[in-house]
Amino acid sequence: MTEREQQILELIKQDPMIAQQTLAEQLGLSRSAVAGHIMNLTRKGFIHGKGYVIAPERYVTVVGGANMDLCGRSNAELIMGDSNPGALTSSAGGVARNIADNLSRLGSKVEFIGAVGDDLWGEQLKDACRQASMGIEHVLTVTGKPTSTYLSIHDPVGELQLALNDMSLIDALTGEQLAKRANILKCASAIVLDANLSESALDYLFYAHADKPIFVDPVSSVKAKKLTPYLHQIHTLKPNLSEAELLAGYTLSHIDDLPELAKRLHDKGVSQMLISLGRQGAFSSCEGVGQFIPAQDVAVNNVTGAGDALMAGVTHGFITGWDWSQSVNFALGAAMLALQSNSTINTIMSERAVTRLIKEVAC
Repeated sequence: MTEREQQILELIKQDPMIAQQTLAEQLGLSRSAVAGHIMNLTRKGFIHGKGYVIAPERYVTVVGGANMDLCGRSNAELIMGDSNPGALTSSAGGVARNIADNLSRLGSKVEFIGAVGDDLWGEQLKDACRQASMGIEHVLTVTGKPTSTYLSIHDPVGELQLALNDMSLIDALTGEQLAKRANILKCASAIVLDANLSESALDYLFYAHADKPIFVDPVSSVKAKKLTPYLHQIHTLKPNLSEAELLAGYTLSHIDDLPELAKRLHDKGVSQMLISLGRQGAFSSCEGVGQFIPAQDVAVNNVTGAGDALMAGVTHGFITGWDWSQSVNFALGAAMLALQSNSTINTIMSERAVTRLIKEVAC
């Protein structure tokens, strides 16, 4: 939505029967210009029908992993089997939770569904979600169980070298538990999920809410296998290269084979995809039209949160009504902003900050 469209929508919310001429006079526009903006708002789904019936507020429901991130970064080259001097930090994490956090900071309304234990870390996770303005009314708190934990070890330049995780708590978020939260799912404009979810949860989401655009992060090659039966129901897929190869059943021999890799995923039913290629960049494909996007030269402090920001960016673009190309460009900007932070979540993440960074890099 453009700034001018936002101004018009706010005036219509105040007075749904306001005349186009009145809008034009208040905003210093011609009546025809106002009519054009209203047509765009209707096309994007913000206005329903005549009389300026305002659509319910659009929001995204994000479902999946929530955990505490423990991150270590060595001061020098890692020596395996030895104690390495470095810096240690802890923060709220989890693929789905991080996507939701970024989405909310970008300006999208977000409802999060995850599982936490009834312990101190569980409370810290919920506090972090509140601070990011995420809705957490539907988070499942499991009595007597510890909150999930993710431990990552990075080299001096921020590249991940080793990770351990204890994510067993997510199995408590079953299809039965999600069915109790059906309303917040069925009224969403889109559903984002990660492959940390159990097969029971995935079955419920893909079949009970098949009418919704479902955005999926495979998380890892091991967990991506669970997505194979549901590829035909995935609206947008955000894998890395190894995850994409596994799901497509095709091994890349050269970067020029990326269009064939994307075609095989399209043939399995995936509508659009943004494949992360690490330092090489990314490959996007929508309805069979693909594009290789080389990586930009930006400062890298921590790669952990880039993929989560990438998914948040492309989802934010969809909810905002942007086309695929604009959404991808914005998503890559969000990932670049995430790379510049020492933390998994860049606290300055916002639509304005991402847009500014994209312009700076383009110069």
